[in-house]
Amino acid sequence: MINMAYTENKIEEIQNWLKENLYEERYIHSIGVMEAAVELAQMFNMDVEKARITGLLHDAAKCFSNEKLLEIIHEHIPEVQDCELLNYKTLHAPVSAYLAKEKFGINDKEILDAIRWHTLGRCGMSDFEKIIFLADKIEARTREEEFRNQCLELLKEDNGLNKAMFKCFEATIKSLVDRRLAICHITIDVYNELLAEIEK
Repeated sequence: MINMAYTENKIEEIQNWLKENLYEERYIHSIGVMEAAVELAQMFNMDVEKARITGLLHDAAKCFSNEKLLEIIHEHIPEVQDCELLNYKTLHAPVSAYLAKEKFGINDKEILDAIRWHTLGRCGMSDFEKIIFLADKIEARTREEEFRNQCLELLKEDNGLNKAMFKCFEATIKSLVDRRLAICHITIDVYNELLAEIEK
């Protein structure tokens, strides 16, 4: 459990930095993800303060150019796999986790992992990682209302977290195929894992 006073100070610090560095729409999205993460954390009895910080920081590196993202990855995050470099739109995830630790002093592994994997996902995701992934897809400020409502309905069902996750991965993969974009094998592996989980 994170100390509340610490959280409020940290939230204010992060918000001020994001306001200065993100485009307005991206900042609004980040606030939305923070709110959705809290909503989901309450739904699944998880640490709300962790969820707030994670949701707010998940896109912190979206302000960086592709060149800057690659520079940070090559210099500081060598564990990033080659397939992750296929799509520049997902490179901000590992760099945002790096920023959370190095700039904002976040050392909580659960927070850092949830930020790190909020785009591609990974096999064996914790429930906390899953709610952050979902929050990014269903936040109410900038995301499509119909899709959000469909996911929220799935969350009410047995095994609802995995069902909602599967719906997100299904939509993501379809979108990538429709646009003829490369799909990282990590995402395919998660899709297959979730499919097996919901068909048990």
